[in-house]
Amino acid sequence: MRGTEVTASTEATVVTGMGQGDDTAGRAATAGAATTGAGSRRRRCWRAGLLRGGIELRHLVRNPKELSGHLVNVVVALLLAGYISDKVPGTRVPMAHLTLAGFAAYLLFQIGLVNLPQILVTEREEGALLRLRATPGGIPAYLVAKSLLVVAMAFGTLVVLLGAAAVLVDGPLPHGPGGWLTLLWVSALGLLAVVPLGAAIGAVLPNPREALALIMLPSMGLLITSGAMFPLTSLPVLVQKIASVFPLKWMAQGLRSALLPDAARAAEPAGSWELPAVALILTAWAVLGFLLAVPLLRRAARRESGSRLSERHRKAGWSGNRTA
Repeated sequence: MRGTEVTASTEATVVTGMGQGDDTAGRAATAGAATTGAGSRRRRCWRAGLLRGGIELRHLVRNPKELSGHLVNVVVALLLAGYISDKVPGTRVPMAHLTLAGFAAYLLFQIGLVNLPQILVTEREEGALLRLRATPGGIPAYLVAKSLLVVAMAFGTLVVLLGAAAVLVDGPLPHGPGGWLTLLWVSALGLLAVVPLGAAIGAVLPNPREALALIMLPSMGLLITSGAMFPLTSLPVLVQKIASVFPLKWMAQGLRSALLPDAARAAEPAGSWELPAVALILTAWAVLGFLLAVPLLRRAARRESGSRLSERHRKAGWSGNRTA
């Protein structure tokens, strides 16, 4: 009997071990399938987002009214550069070059922090977020498409500005590969710093009518106080310290380092370009923007419903009729 018990116990252990092995293998297979499924979903989201972004870019290029709106700022910058004839204080660098470098930074800043929130709010009012909730992978694909659109708009506008300025008003261009590399990384990092912030702002703005008023005034204030239009050293020290908190000051400083000669460093508050500080502060703003944008966009998408959309449309129509 004792031998029989030992044999039965051994067989039970073997069977139990086999069962545990099967369970482990099953769990591993399930986890592998889930990982594969998640990777496949991500690829589909990216593919759908890139396709949607390409469609929106083609729509932008084929729409002269929308395209001209982005080119107005380029014309304004060229007119200012053609009008300014002074030199940067303490240097022989034309003030027009400093203005063009600062305006290039402001155009990137404006596209990410002004244009993008208006786009998001307008499309939310049109029911885009509500429709995307019913589409598998709709919200991530939508964000990929908007990111592609904003990056293409920003770099396209920057190329047009610098190219037109170089031809029409003898504007500045980077000197050597190092200057082009600095122009590229400062522009890319600057967009990363402001685009998530723009998405976060777009998620909380009430409606398109109020969006422009709520965003433009602070943006114009930063344009004046961030040294984008004239040397920052000409402003009070307190204003310089406040401006140094925001990304536009560092974007403008980084682009000046790429576009202007080293002699222009004399007009900088620190007497140097401070490129490590430019990279560090823009990176910090990028991280902060992503931390804010993701939960705010998810919250905005969760709160969307047909009744809310209908109510906003009803109020807009009622206000419009009353105004008329």
